[in-house]
Amino acid sequence: MAFLGKLKRGFKSTFSFFGDSWAELRKVKWPSRKELISYTLVVLGTVLFVAVYFYVIDLIISWLLRLILE
Repeated sequence: MAFLGKLKRGFKSTFSFFGDSWAELRKVKWPSRKELISYTLVVLGTVLFVAVYFYVIDLIISWLLRLILE
């Protein structure tokens, strides 16, 4: 009987979790289409900048290592 009680409480807490999550999602202020495009462009620009930065740093370190090892 104790097992069934624990199982019932488990299901009750699971449904309670999903109900609370749904309630929180209704409180969220979702971005407009214009804001979403703007945020996406900022993220893509930042990723591109960081990728180019590390590529240049890698080239410099490779060049320095070739000079040292030759």
